[in-house]
Amino acid sequence: MAEMRVWAPDAGLVELESAGSRVKMDRTENGWWTVDAPFIRHGVDYAYYVDGEGPLPDPRSAWQPEGVHGPSRWVEHSRFTWTDAGWQQPPLGSAVIYELHVGTFTPEGTFDSAIGRLDHLVELGITHVELMPVAEFSGLRGWGYDGVDLYAPHHAYGGPDGLKRLVDACHKRGLAVMLDVVYNHLGPCGNYLQRFGPYFTARYQTPWGEAVNLDGPESDEVRRFLIDNALMWLRDYRFDGLRIDAIHAIIDISAIHFLEQLAVEVDDLEVELGRHLVLIAESDLNDPRVIRSREQGGYGIDAQWNEDFHHALHSVLTGERDGYYHDFGTLADLAKVLTEGLTYDGRYSPYRRRRHGRSAADLSGHRFVGCLQNHDQVGNRALGERTSHLLSPGQLKIGATLVMTSPFVPMLFQGEEWGAMPPFLYFTNHQDAELGEAVRRGRQHEFAEFGWNSEEIPDPQAEESCQRSKLDWEEPLKEPHRDLLQWHRSLISLRCRTRCLTSGYLGNTTIDFDEDARWLVMRRGSAVIACNFAESAQSIVCPAFLGRSIVLGSENSIEVEGEEVFLPGHTAAILLD
Repeated sequence: MAEMRVWAPDAGLVELESAGSRVKMDRTENGWWTVDAPFIRHGVDYAYYVDGEGPLPDPRSAWQPEGVHGPSRWVEHSRFTWTDAGWQQPPLGSAVIYELHVGTFTPEGTFDSAIGRLDHLVELGITHVELMPVAEFSGLRGWGYDGVDLYAPHHAYGGPDGLKRLVDACHKRGLAVMLDVVYNHLGPCGNYLQRFGPYFTARYQTPWGEAVNLDGPESDEVRRFLIDNALMWLRDYRFDGLRIDAIHAIIDISAIHFLEQLAVEVDDLEVELGRHLVLIAESDLNDPRVIRSREQGGYGIDAQWNEDFHHALHSVLTGERDGYYHDFGTLADLAKVLTEGLTYDGRYSPYRRRRHGRSAADLSGHRFVGCLQNHDQVGNRALGERTSHLLSPGQLKIGATLVMTSPFVPMLFQGEEWGAMPPFLYFTNHQDAELGEAVRRGRQHEFAEFGWNSEEIPDPQAEESCQRSKLDWEEPLKEPHRDLLQWHRSLISLRCRTRCLTSGYLGNTTIDFDEDARWLVMRRGSAVIACNFAESAQSIVCPAFLGRSIVLGSENSIEVEGEEVFLPGHTAAILLD
């Protein structure tokens, strides 16, 4: 017998509907409504009516087989047979993360089809797979950041059992799995939460409209809704961790911040389940309190994406200085983030026109995730250009070298390992024609301000935009992609077997550089990494080279003699004693 429960604090009447029949529910404490429903069992569809309005999907629906506007389907998670008994993820400090979008990772774009490509990730040396959001969103295709049914895996990807099969298959191959979750906003289409209760508040505004109600009247149950969602993914789907999207847009002035509460409850679940769980935040606050322990006055989040590292590395390699890249562009900026964790740690930001950040130099580099590209930095460009569209193969190798030898936890975006050429465009499939047109016009207007012709901007609503973004799995068999793939494999292998490269101790990282000549030498314990960002060849003289030999070079013509290393243009080398 299923006890059906739904929160609707301001409702006068709530009814459960299934198979054409409605049953009145009983109001209980704190605005919850309940009813015993023996007819609700695994695979049965149902919906709610609130004060006569409906049918409405369950806010905690585990499955929306007909999409965001259809009925909910009851799921008994215990029916799935797992094969990963005794699984434990490797420590975050030894991780190499791979971010992927289920819908474009394979031609089929499903959970099950992704399983067929997991061996590629194992051979590459990946330890953690990070899925972009999979919670149910409007239509068949999208990035997932406009999810509305947060408890339901997207039906077009394969629903609950498909997702469980993917996680189980990852664990079978020794791959941990993390999920990107969005708690700062919900999508506009199919969002029925406000019909049930005050899930949102007009007190704060976000780029997506009213903020989630985390600190106003009735906010206790809203916080419970989101935290229970996080625990559900970790418990029922056996995810090893969560990446929390855009925490700077999570507005909460409570004495105990939502993120701290989340971290505490995840820690408790970790003890209950007997396996390690990880939380990673996306933040542009440069506030180390997010990742400090609660004993040190922090929230206790395990790590955060290091935006400063990405921006500094990207701008040095590409020369781009528009937008937030205006704050970067020098080797000094890159050196500072590699040795102190952040570039902006209280210094003045020309882009923001104010001081930004706080020092994190006392923290481990393992508190930060570093990358050369990710879905945001690719997909939020007008044409979805990857770094493979912007840089030469030699420059890509330099970028990969610094990502894999940095004190941070390295992350790759799908296809980056071979320099994939399909773009990663922003795409949607809103069924509401008016909303779809608004997204299309908004995208055109946004980039028109940067000088783009509106006709050149791909239509996010067009199916072609999604199809063009799918990986081409024939590419890694061809040059120069095959060579770049081998470079990534070699880098990851070297990192994993070289203790000083996996160390997160920032105090063990020192850097010399020449801004004008455009070279940089990074020392990490016994390892020395030399990079020539210039187009022309040059010799670099540094005492750190003495007694060391080249173990990995991006070109065969790299040579070392005593304190001097010869580097052709756009090359990198790693030396060990």
